[in-house]
Amino acid sequence: MENWKEKIENWREEGKKIVFTNGCFDIIHAGHVDYLEKAKALGDVLVVGLNSDSSVRRLKGKDRPINKLEHRKKVLQALKPVDLVIVFEEDTPEDLIKQVKPDVLVKGGDYTIENIVGADFVQSYGGKVITIDFVYDISTTKIAEKIRGKKSE
Repeated sequence: MENWKEKIENWREEGKKIVFTNGCFDIIHAGHVDYLEKAKALGDVLVVGLNSDSSVRRLKGKDRPINKLEHRKKVLQALKPVDLVIVFEEDTPEDLIKQVKPDVLVKGGDYTIENIVGADFVQSYGGKVITIDFVYDISTTKIAEKIRGKKSE
């Protein structure tokens, strides 16, 4: 059994409510931190599925990720709300969600529950699917554009 699977099983045996979210988390910013804090507040432990570098490239383009996987993972693991980071290679976390079987699946407010990957699966066993509104008008794409001089505030 993989180490992360053992951790999740131990948390489940302890009766902890497991929250899952996922993303690229390329350049961590205040919006990410706010989102992760709110996600963690929905349960006892927060598991973050992190897109691999090749997955980010397929989703975001050849210039991404800006930060390589090991650096993105290290920053995420250092954030207080995050209990576990699991890397996935696929374009979506569907298989990972099925393995984690979270009590709560969380995505940002730019999603509707109907278009959240894994929502049907989580709801099939009584889990909850929740969207969290973004507080900050910020994104890695906007930060990258500003750095490249394409946009100013």
